[in-house]
Amino acid sequence: MFELKKIIGGLLMPLPITLILIFLLLLFISKKNSKSYYLCVLSVVALWGISTPHFADYTITPKEHTQALFSQADHKQIDFIVVLGGGSSLNADLHANLQLSNSSLVRLVEGLRLANIYPNAKLILSGAGNKGFPSTSHLLSRTAQSLGLSAERIQLNPDARDTVSEAKLLAPTLVDNKVILVTSASHMKRAQDLFSAQGVDTIPAPVEFYNYSSTPAIKRYIASSSVLLSVNRYVHEWLGIQWIKLRRALDSGSV
Repeated sequence: MFELKKIIGGLLMPLPITLILIFLLLLFISKKNSKSYYLCVLSVVALWGISTPHFADYTITPKEHTQALFSQADHKQIDFIVVLGGGSSLNADLHANLQLSNSSLVRLVEGLRLANIYPNAKLILSGAGNKGFPSTSHLLSRTAQSLGLSAERIQLNPDARDTVSEAKLLAPTLVDNKVILVTSASHMKRAQDLFSAQGVDTIPAPVEFYNYSSTPAIKRYIASSSVLLSVNRYVHEWLGIQWIKLRRALDSGSV
């Protein structure tokens, strides 16, 4: 009964139920234009497939296994801990931590953990915002201070709107220092490459692993919007890497 409840519950979530309804509706549509009809069916099936934990496990888990966790034993002294912002949803009625995205929160927690390990290290919080509103870096800072970190240990980078600008703006401060870079596992490869291009060697501290290999068997083939989001993030990173390669091919000093 427990397994059946989980299966039914999973199928009734917005993404799978919508795909099921579209598929059923297609069965009643005229099949006169067979190519268009079968392309629609194939699109629905494909979207279902890439939204399953089984597909994510096949595509994402091998990439996560290439990410080494930060090891304190290998690094006795650190000068800077850089936390890259992961976005926010502004609402002046909410506390700062409640306005941060999940990615920003996970990254900040790791940054604070490392700040406790290295009490002499400066914590750099990065992330821009819209003009006239608090930046992601300011929200990260307010959250960090509310959790006990001294304001004197925090440095903000509120003007960086993407990873390229984060690396360029922070490079003058970070060059020739021991730097830990905190960001999502999906983002780490591109982020390290961009900082390296600015002459900054970073020590990776990846976070936000998806761990789809541990998904229960009864859920592995049920489409999920959260899985689709994670696949989307990895596709976004792949496109970002291709864009960097193209820009460097056209202008070697651009990024």
